[in-house]
Amino acid sequence: MRKIIIAIDGYSSTGKSTVAKQLAKNLGYVYVDTGAMYRAVTLFAMRQNLIGNDIFKKEELIKQLNEINLSFKFNHQKGFAEVYLNGENVEGEIRSMAVSAYVSQIAAIPEVRRKQVEVQTHLGKNKGIVMDGRDIGTVVFPEAELKIFMTASSQKRAQRRLDELLEKGFQVNFEEVLANLEKRDQIDTTRKDSPLKQAEDAVLIDNTNITMQEQFEKLLALAKERIEN
Repeated sequence: MRKIIIAIDGYSSTGKSTVAKQLAKNLGYVYVDTGAMYRAVTLFAMRQNLIGNDIFKKEELIKQLNEINLSFKFNHQKGFAEVYLNGENVEGEIRSMAVSAYVSQIAAIPEVRRKQVEVQTHLGKNKGIVMDGRDIGTVVFPEAELKIFMTASSQKRAQRRLDELLEKGFQVNFEEVLANLEKRDQIDTTRKDSPLKQAEDAVLIDNTNITMQEQFEKLLALAKERIEN
């Protein structure tokens, strides 16, 4: 059976990572969370005091990009690969609202994107991969056999993100999460380098009113159809 590349793009908190993990596990494919890569770079910038409420030392970050080593290690207990920043497991820390507040600004830097795209393209050279992000189907793998673009209402996405953060112990409220999502949407869709947009041949999935299980079953059927054809 041939292997394909599955590219999943879309807005924040549409469940891209969740369904990508499900597909990868079911198909025996490699899963790569590109959002985690940008979050890890953001965490590095925060730790180096290169970005903050009144700080954004973009040029200094660009100079330090070669000091950033990102890797993924599969956690058998959790069932997915976690991201490591210079050898340190930062999977939990990168999911915080603090990182979310700055990740779109970091991801908009062309030099950062180019470096990450090089890594992402290399990871998919043997196919059999599910990758989610903002520009996978448009920039990283324009040749992907299956492209998905996911969306949902901002209210629904904010509630999902809030539930996720509260479950992890973060102290946040709905208004804060909604404002963060809307700000990220604005930055992601208007940046000059690789803006978030639906590829012409991508399948649009609006999951505002469907369950995660219904979404998974729909995407799995699409994947199997592309694999067989």
